Amino acid sequence: MTQMQADFSGRNAFVTGAGGGMGLQIARDLIGAGAQATLFDVKPAPDDLPAGARYVQADLRSPTDVAQAMTDCHEAAGRLDYLVNAAGVLLLGRDRSLVDIDLDVWDDVLAINLKGAALTARHAIPMMKQTGGGAMVHISTIQCVRGDDAPQDAYQASKAGLIAMSKSIAIQFAGDGIRSNTILPGPTMTPMQQRWVDKPELKNATEAAVPLGRIGTPHDMANATLFLLSDAASFVTGTELIVDGGVLAKP
Repeated sequence: MTQMQADFSGRNAFVTGAGGGMGLQIARDLIGAGAQATLFDVKPAPDDLPAGARYVQADLRSPTDVAQAMTDCHEAAGRLDYLVNAAGVLLLGRDRSLVDIDLDVWDDVLAINLKGAALTARHAIPMMKQTGGGAMVHISTIQCVRGDDAPQDAYQASKAGLIAMSKSIAIQFAGDGIRSNTILPGPTMTPMQQRWVDKPELKNATEAAVPLGRIGTPHDMANATLFLLSDAASFVTGTELIVDGGVLAKP
């Protein structure tokens, strides 16, 4: 898989959901391109942690945990240039229509997928201001811009909230040199999609529905993220980049 080429030397990043999947790949590619990075996840550090990574195992729902991790990240480099909110939960079987979802499940999904991103951005913005700006990417989903006959309403609502939050950040802090954008992945092979491993026929059916004929990979999402973080996207803010193999373009 071809990797997005950019030089992130001397830059510092904070990546949530970096214990696997998209978040880990994004962090790995940032470090490979010269950046320092703090990887934050509630899961233990993966065995294939990139060399030089700072890993924090903590709870994104905890304002105290987030504040401490981001302060340590900033102090380690004396700056914060990038924030990637890649953390997310999809509670298949428990996340369902709003008419019958357990409200504790609703609250937990929004606490991780949306409030957690608000907490990190709340700390990142003043840190970025200190060095003249920075860039954020928030990982949403194409599912938040369409309905679903098998709904996961908490997941979809939380990911739609990310788009609104990102746009607001982009407008509020453009004058401070801070950019904020959102990626909308289509079907992507990550640990969240264990069902495709357990039932390959589901994966095959999903691939058949994608115009480009395959599901996405963490590399696809990492390439899009690094582009939006990079100086090549210096005039891009407050928008969404759809990375879905053509799914949303279908009639």
